[in-house]
Amino acid sequence: MSTTFHLVRHGLKERRIGDVSLTAEGSLQAEATALHFAKAPLPITKIVSSPLRRAVATAEKLAHHTHSLVIEDFRLRERANWGDCPDQTFEQFIAMWDQCTANPEYIPPVGDSAKQAGERLASILTELAHNERANSNIIVVTHGGLITDFLIQTFTERELNVWHSHFIAMQNRLIPECSITTLIHDNGNYKIEALASTDHLNL
Repeated sequence: MSTTFHLVRHGLKERRIGDVSLTAEGSLQAEATALHFAKAPLPITKIVSSPLRRAVATAEKLAHHTHSLVIEDFRLRERANWGDCPDQTFEQFIAMWDQCTANPEYIPPVGDSAKQAGERLASILTELAHNERANSNIIVVTHGGLITDFLIQTFTERELNVWHSHFIAMQNRLIPECSITTLIHDNGNYKIEALASTDHLNL
């Protein structure tokens, strides 16, 4: 009894502080991703999204074209978001982010450690795998940092390097906007079917 998870990073977001939405380009990326899933051979059974606006806007386009409902789950929120700490400059946010990436155990002043973030995503995937019917196809709309945090905790460095050499060192650059990472969950184990695919954006 397997479950297929499609981990989708949200589309390109606005470059400003706070809970921002998609840019015009990001909206087009989300539309292209939605059309890709609409043509998929197997129907999408559920869409679960981060509650942040850029993720919800992406998920709503996917839902429209796949005739699915969007369920928001706080566990899919990014590791940290610029604006969570009111007086934090962008440079301070990036420094905090980089420290979390370098040391997965480090708990920042706001948000979660990389380890905690990865565990959040793992918890919801496990829950979905147990509660949904066998052979479900589930889209999870979330954030690049959360996806890499989960992958690094779930797979060995050797397994990840099959997909990209120096995966851990390069992790911040490997999950582009509206990329699709496809995982097969079977009896508690995960297999990567596709990592950060953007082929659907180039059509």
